[in-house]
Amino acid sequence: MIHYRNEVPRSGVNGRALVATARRLLAAANLPEGDLSLSLVDDSRIRGLNRTYRGKDRATDVLSFPLASASNASPEPLLGDVVISVETARRQAEEYDASLQCEIYRLLIHGLLHLMGHDHVASTERRAMRREERRLAKAIGLPWPYANDGNAPTG
Repeated sequence: MIHYRNEVPRSGVNGRALVATARRLLAAANLPEGDLSLSLVDDSRIRGLNRTYRGKDRATDVLSFPLASASNASPEPLLGDVVISVETARRQAEEYDASLQCEIYRLLIHGLLHLMGHDHVASTERRAMRREERRLAKAIGLPWPYANDGNAPTG
């Protein structure tokens, strides 16, 4: 189940398409019954969350809050929360010449992978996460909008 909330009035994000895409991503990640909370917020809100939970007093593009291991034996794994800043996503979309909706999808993929235990601290982890990001993007028909993966922002 996808729990969707958009706190940004007139965000320009197609919420129905986003929820449908989240379902497709869960299926592509072999978690078709996964339970996911997805929130769209502004920079002020995500900055507060980033400060509170990560000790970083700045806005970011996406935050993930895992609830349980995605590999647990439960038929409906409780994955956790993905929070995306629409304002940051909009700036990044412009910078990378992508649509806002595509950038939101990319950030959803990135956040979902964090919920599944992926990370990008070490170079080997980063390469594995990038491969999985591209695989999931392909699964939903998302063109990879970045010419150089090393320059793409990471949440």
